[in-house]
Amino acid sequence: MSTDRSRFGFPLPAPGALLLCRADPDSVAPVAQMLRETVLLAPAGEGWSVLVPEGQPWLRGEEPVDRVVTGWATALAVGAPWPVLALWWDADRSGCVLGTGFRRSVGYVWLAGGTPVGEDEAMRTLGARLGLDPVLDMQELDRLTEPDPEADAHARVRGLIAVLTRAGVSLPAGLEPGEPTDRLRAAAVRRPGARQIEWGGWREAVRAELDVVESGPLGPYLPWTGSPRARLLALAQVTLGAPAVLWGLRRRSGGWVTAGAVLLAHGALGLAYGAMRPRD
Repeated sequence: MSTDRSRFGFPLPAPGALLLCRADPDSVAPVAQMLRETVLLAPAGEGWSVLVPEGQPWLRGEEPVDRVVTGWATALAVGAPWPVLALWWDADRSGCVLGTGFRRSVGYVWLAGGTPVGEDEAMRTLGARLGLDPVLDMQELDRLTEPDPEADAHARVRGLIAVLTRAGVSLPAGLEPGEPTDRLRAAAVRRPGARQIEWGGWREAVRAELDVVESGPLGPYLPWTGSPRARLLALAQVTLGAPAVLWGLRRRSGGWVTAGAVLLAHGALGLAYGAMRPRD
């Protein structure tokens, strides 16, 4: 676990994170409430948004930043028609995690000195799920998995962001890997169209999440359709959500608790509606 100072007495970089969503801010804003964390939401290029969290779980030392943002990326991407890429860093490592719907999340890690410790295939899967160019962009992603004595962990994440610029990403000035949370938020709030998203309670959050799902590819599976597919999806959500919540509670991971709670809320709603709805 990272500490505040190195063994030589010098301050270590504070952990931080950014979450890139391949959707406009109006689509992201309702779903961002599910994080139960105050976040700044800002445009990040055509068809992209960036979330800058306060980072209370890792700043208070409750759990590592990578574990939190993995759960958050999963929670945001569940049922949404767009992927979520979390970029994170602490004193020892930097990395990325991609959440896409109900698929298993995929990520990559670099040690502080820039040494890659992930699997090459994970980076290629990340690029494919983001819809990046299978030739030019994949070549750049492959370079990020190769040894480079001139690049530290933060430079590796900046390299990943550079690849994403060809897909339309344009981060506000000052949103740099390695910057402390207060500087990240100060940079994001200066972006035209930036807004603060706060937790408004489960009722509002679930309602907002359902609005997003209804407009996405899972719309035909929603509980009020009364279809067998909707009931099957609801059962699958409960089956997946309960273990996710329990796992998160055992690990004290708020991100995974949130992801499991979203699945449980969706699934319970679907099963309840299916039980009350008259069969044709």
